[in-house]
Amino acid sequence: MSVNPPIKPPRRKLAAPRTQLDRSNWIESAIDVLAREGVAGLRVEVLAKRCGVTKGSFYWHFKDRQDLLAAVLEHWREGRIRDIEKITTVSPGHERDQLHFAIEVYGASRNRKGMSIELAMRDWARHDPQAAAVVEAVDLYRLECTRKLFVAAGMSDAEAKSRSLLLYACVFGLSLMHYAHFDNHLDDLKQRIAERIVSA
Repeated sequence: MSVNPPIKPPRRKLAAPRTQLDRSNWIESAIDVLAREGVAGLRVEVLAKRCGVTKGSFYWHFKDRQDLLAAVLEHWREGRIRDIEKITTVSPGHERDQLHFAIEVYGASRNRKGMSIELAMRDWARHDPQAAAVVEAVDLYRLECTRKLFVAAGMSDAEAKSRSLLLYACVFGLSLMHYAHFDNHLDDLKQRIAERIVSA
């Protein structure tokens, strides 16, 4: 007499692990959306869906959408201040090289995402006093950091201020323009512009 093998109970499917987001995850996702869609795209439902979680997860970390917006502004401000401090920190005697580096970093085409975020922040600042105050604080800090470099390179304070303003007007202005067909040697063109800004 044959014995049937014991029937194994069906294997239970393991539940997919739930996504655990902390506050910084939400902020980073919000900044990604901001870069693509502007501040109008920063809606709780959209972010929750993008992150694969419920809105309840959002409200665990933020009181409301305004709390998220304030956190995004502060995160951006702190990051930009860290960046400019890193970019403008230099040993004595290398100030002009560092200024060239600052122009290269801010004007680099490889920094497309950073520039998209920058432009989205500035568009936001046009309509929101809190965002405008943060953008102004970042601009003034950047200008002050490069002003110090120009002074250390031997320029008067008045000249250093004008060069610092010219530097940022150039790199951010270029980010708004389409000039790829203006010259066949764009790298050389940009180098000559940088030299005019930095040279004594």
